[in-house]
Amino acid sequence: MADTKPDKPGFLSRLFGRKADAPQAPSPAPETPQAGGTPEAMPSPPTTGADDLAAAPPTVTTASPDTPEENKIPAELAGADLQPIEGLDPESSNPQEPLPRIVTEQGPELRPDITVADLASPELAPAEITPEAQPAPARGWWQRLTEGMRRTSSSLSDSVTGLFTKRRLDAATLEELEDALVQADLGVPTAMRITEAISAGRYNKEISPQEVKTILAGEVEKTLQPVAQPLIVDRSQKPFVILMIGVNGAGKTTTIGKLAQKFRQQGLKVMLAAGDTFRAAAIEQLKVWGERVGAPVLARAQGADAAGLAFDALHEAKANGSDVLLIDTAGRLQNKAGLMAELEKIVRVVKKFDPSAPHATLLVLDATVGQNAISQVELFQKAAGVTGLVMTKLDGTARGGILVALAEKFRLPVHFIGVGEGVEDLEPFTARDFAKAIAGLEHRT
Repeated sequence: MADTKPDKPGFLSRLFGRKADAPQAPSPAPETPQAGGTPEAMPSPPTTGADDLAAAPPTVTTASPDTPEENKIPAELAGADLQPIEGLDPESSNPQEPLPRIVTEQGPELRPDITVADLASPELAPAEITPEAQPAPARGWWQRLTEGMRRTSSSLSDSVTGLFTKRRLDAATLEELEDALVQADLGVPTAMRITEAISAGRYNKEISPQEVKTILAGEVEKTLQPVAQPLIVDRSQKPFVILMIGVNGAGKTTTIGKLAQKFRQQGLKVMLAAGDTFRAAAIEQLKVWGERVGAPVLARAQGADAAGLAFDALHEAKANGSDVLLIDTAGRLQNKAGLMAELEKIVRVVKKFDPSAPHATLLVLDATVGQNAISQVELFQKAAGVTGLVMTKLDGTARGGILVALAEKFRLPVHFIGVGEGVEDLEPFTARDFAKAIAGLEHRT
């Protein structure tokens, strides 16, 4: 009998705690080569140590006598409730074979593409350790504004860059620039004023796109500065009544909820009135906002008289000492005379309770409607006496310049602008920030 030498213990032996020097059971005899094969072409059987033969435990056959030797279970494990480990070769000690997929309650699943040799590498551990995900840093208003205005600013920036890259400032260039500004809904008067400012002292000279953007931002700021006014709640008026008006889809009810939260953060006691009695969804939406911000909501069944509800809300707000009463109204098409007459009725009823009310009438405008916003302001101003504007959805359009055109034409205060769905995405309007954002300037100075 040929001499044998101890071999490295198998993976199963190490896994179940066998002693490193425990002998193994003899390996089955090699199969007879198939026809046409040669002994040299067949793989050599694994070497088994003499000590392994003496200590091999008996096996229990759980199937037919023809069950292969490698599928038999050791006697001491026969009664255990074990599940076979897929892909495990108990006789293999080849470090290049991948580890089986073993899942335990104490740790994650092992990666099948990591070998035993890989585990010895000092470079592996640092690479495989993933730190806990850190929360994304909160975005400031300037970042949210520039991201929300990106469609509008990109449209203008592309036009400016295309016109003023290695090109002299001549009449044709100025005309093309004016057309681009009008297409961005900045309005004809503002577009003419910007082109005149750019051409002053620079005619027939080269001018950089960055310089054009700087002049553009400066002129837009001049137009917007007079209308950038905060909404001031007169605390001597209790309740301070704010009537919210606008067409369907402008974001009026959502804006009411956001304003209510801002007022609550200022320590004001707020009450909401679900005056959009034409839509059950609007009533429910306002109730949700009331629960979210901790403000009571006065509501009636769908179809109830909106003017009567507004009157009841005033009585209730006065009785409970509310500082602010926000009254929602049905979204009305500005070209429907009957619906606009209903809005006028609400205003009359409110004034019967308090001649100075409503103390603020805010028209919520959707920036995506473009030039149509001008006709909305005209008709709502006539029906309800608009005192201020809130522009929403500036992040959904390339026509955000309409706010500049509205400021140029109506000179109405712009109190808030919105560039997203979150409460933090509705902020007081600032002329300089808006002007730099619309011009595509990267840094606020």
